[in-house]
Order: sequence, then C-alpha cells, then structure tokens
Amino acid sequence: MKTICLYFQVHQPFRYRRYRFFDIGNDSYYYDDYSNETILRKVADECYLPANKILLKTLKKHNGQFKVAFSLSGIALEQFAMYAPEVIKSFQELAKTGNVEFLSETYSHSLVALKDQTLFEQQTKRHDALIEKYFNQKPTIFRNTELIYSDEIGAKAHKMGFKGMLAEGARHVLGWKSPGFIYTNAIQPRMKMLLRNYKLSDDISFRFSNSDWSEYPLTASKFVDWLEKMDEKEEVVNLFMDYETFGEHQKKSSGIFDFLAELPEKILASDELKFATPSEVIKSLQPVSPIHVPNPISWADEERDLSAWLGNELQQESFNKLYELKDRVTKCTDSEMLKDWDYLQISDHFYYMCTKFFSDGEVHKYLNPYDSPYEAFINYMNILSDFKIRLDRIVPENELEQQISILQKQLQEKNEKISNLEKAIKNPTAVKKPATKTTTKKPATKAKKTKK
Repeated sequence: MKTICLYFQVHQPFRYRRYRFFDIGNDSYYYDDYSNETILRKVADECYLPANKILLKTLKKHNGQFKVAFSLSGIALEQFAMYAPEVIKSFQELAKTGNVEFLSETYSHSLVALKDQTLFEQQTKRHDALIEKYFNQKPTIFRNTELIYSDEIGAKAHKMGFKGMLAEGARHVLGWKSPGFIYTNAIQPRMKMLLRNYKLSDDISFRFSNSDWSEYPLTASKFVDWLEKMDEKEEVVNLFMDYETFGEHQKKSSGIFDFLAELPEKILASDELKFATPSEVIKSLQPVSPIHVPNPISWADEERDLSAWLGNELQQESFNKLYELKDRVTKCTDSEMLKDWDYLQISDHFYYMCTKFFSDGEVHKYLNPYDSPYEAFINYMNILSDFKIRLDRIVPENELEQQISILQKQLQEKNEKISNLEKAIKNPTAVKKPATKTTTKKPATKAKKTKK
C-alpha cells in the first residue's frame, strides 16, 4: 500500500515601502502597511480560510484516515495576528482533529542556514515556541526555507534534535533513484529524508489551470489513477506545495477547490493508497540508502538550486552585507532593532532581485512589489544602510564609532535642550515656574522686664 504524504507551506513576507536615499538617517520606518494588510487579507479570504474549511470538513468526515501537514513561518503568524486572527483560529481547528502535523522551519523564512549555525538554531527555536503556543505541538520534522537542503544543513538539523527533514527530489541529485522511498542524510544516517515528488506536486501547483498542458483538465480521478499506476515497489508519494496554490496561484474559477475536496475522497476510496503525516512516514518506513547532496538544492525553478535567491551579484552583495552585521546584532537588546533584523532576513527580499527570465521569469513576478530587480536591490540597500546607522549608535563597530556615538548622543541632548529653551522664549506662560518654598517665621518673643 502506497502512503500519500500531503504537505503545505504557508508564508507571507512583510513588504517594504519605497525607501529613498534621502530617507536614510531621517526615517526608520520601512514598511508598506497598506500593501501588507491588503495582500494578507486578500490571500486569507481567497485561499487560507476556504481551503481550511474544506480540509476541516474532510478531516472530521474521515476521522483518523485523512492526514495533512503544514509549516507556517513565524512572519506569517505575526501577520495573521495583526490582520486576520481568524486564520490562526481556523488552523487551530485543524490542529484539534489530531490529524494535522505542524513542521519546524526558520522564524523569518530566511536563508540563515547558509550563514550561521547559532542564528539558525535561535530562529528555529523561536519558531517552534510559536507553534507550541498556538497549536500545542512540538515539531519533530524540519522543513528549511524553500526546501533548501544539503548534507551539512541536514546534519545541523539533526544536531538540533529533529528526526526527519523534507527536501526536493531533484533529478540531478537522485539520478536513477526514485523519490518514492525514505533516504538518510549522508553525514548523519539517523536523519531520515522525505523527498518531494516534484512532477506530481507541480502538476497541481503549476499546471492545473494551464489549458495548453496535454493532461488538461486535471481531475481527482485522473490524478488517483496516476498514483495507482506507479511502480508498486515505491512506498511513499510526497506531495509538497505552497498552500497558496489553492485560490491564489490557481484561482477558484479553475476548479482547484473542487479538486482539493475530491482528491482525499478518491484516495481513501482506493485499496492501494493511504495518508500519513511526515513523522508517521519516517516511523513506519525504513530508509533504502543515504542521499548525497554536497551542494545546496531547493524546490525553486528548473535548476532546483539557490540561483533564485543568490544567483547574481545584486543578491550576493545584499545577502553578504546583511550578515556582516550579525555579530553586532546579537549584542543588541533594542526590540525595534531586533524586529527589523528579523524582517531584513526574509528570503523574499532576495527573490525580488532575481534577474532570471525565460520559463522561470513569470514566477518571479508574482506579487513582486518592484518593477525591476535593480529597484528591489536599491530599496533594500537603502533600508540596510539606515539600519546600520542605527546599529552603529547602539553597538559601535570600533572605538572611533563608539566615540562618535557618544558625541552624537551628547549633541542630541543639547539639541533637545536648545529646542526646549526656544519654546520657552516663544511661549513663556507655557513654562511652569518651579514652586518656591515658603517659610513661616515664628513671632518674636518679647523680652522679659527685669526688676530694678
């Protein structure tokens, strides 16, 4: 019997406003609140809420038979709390069924695993604390940002206590092997690997509404027929995709919600197929061999590598400049600075700078707030420059900057004092005079007369 492992990724970035060169050092609020709220509300209404409603109905109907997994970035959860708290409640309803597993990932949906082990661990722990707070689950399976994986990253995740990890079943990694089995990390054999079946996953997430596709239209019956005709030796089919597939990438008018409702029914009606969560899969199936991934892979684009985020000089320059600040940021305790640091690490900012064209070009335009990758780069670097100025004041890089920071603080205090004095001169009645202490004198005592 083949196991179907169904997993969805949920993430929405905080988008920046147009931040000009002349804003640097003068205005340190970077966010486009209107776009963030508008887009989040739109995706919530068109995707998250209706899709969760369908899944909840199916979970309750097939108690214990239908199962699904999610990973929600900490950044997405922050936005739900701000703009659409009912989305969190709908995920909590799913969690209550006992048949939904929430996976671990980096809090900021960042690329930090490529840079620093300590920050990687800290972000993961913060994310998992949030999952435990909202859904009363402690994740045991790790899913790195955009399924970015290598032997080294897998070993790092195992060191943090995870039993299994998700990765892309990239053709150039697997070769003749199939993603339909459990594998192990090449460095740490106790770390079990679930590899995405990219063909079947992309049939739903990318090709579903493409009328030029030879298999159009895709129905639940046709999809289940493909599953049943797969090599009987294969043990698991990992269907991993963005949750925004339903209602956002593939619009409601395409019939995608009908497909989502019918697919579990057709799978459960088959004698050859069943559902399981990632943690259940690694417990029930034995790995067949290690998989060697010396260079990082991802689930993005045709190359399945890091080129979507770090493929050009713009991306590499901004990425390296950002993490040059990591040692000083760890010494910072200012909550606003730390929040901005979280948001600067969101992988989407580097994705917007991608200069790819041809078949992958359209994908990179989706919900991209910039007209060009160069505009995205300039805007990000302007914000990063202002952030660095603020960081220099709080955590100076060297003795000279420390002296400058002290002088700037003294200058700021003097400017405030001058401003208060100017206000007092213009409006003296507005300045309260200090209360004077009045003392009451004791009445003088008359001198006693002496007898002569």
